[in-house]
Amino acid sequence: MANHESIIPSLQAITTMSEETLLEFPCQFPIKAMGKASAPAHAPYLHPCRQNHQEFDLLVIEIVRRHVTDINENAVTTRPSKDGNYIAVTVIIEASSKQQLDAIYQDLTDHPHVLMAL
Repeated sequence: MANHESIIPSLQAITTMSEETLLEFPCQFPIKAMGKASAPAHAPYLHPCRQNHQEFDLLVIEIVRRHVTDINENAVTTRPSKDGNYIAVTVIIEASSKQQLDAIYQDLTDHPHVLMAL
């Protein structure tokens, strides 16, 4: 019969390891979110591709700002995909903890316009 007491410490060690990170906080950390590059119907004064970039930029910044109050304007970059079908927004933040990063990624991936967050 197996010794179940020897399994319990192993499970606890796995749980602890999954909560740990190799990052040292605080640190500079890039948050990247990707979305579809479909142009919305409003704001016709902008080129449709640039118009959607601005809206997706603002969406990603708004989500990240829920967790990081100080985002430098130069810390945000936007890049369209090769064929222009997708947009990638990168926001470099001063991360304070793994919990903060987890919360940012959860909020990003919960939003229907964010297809992927890295």
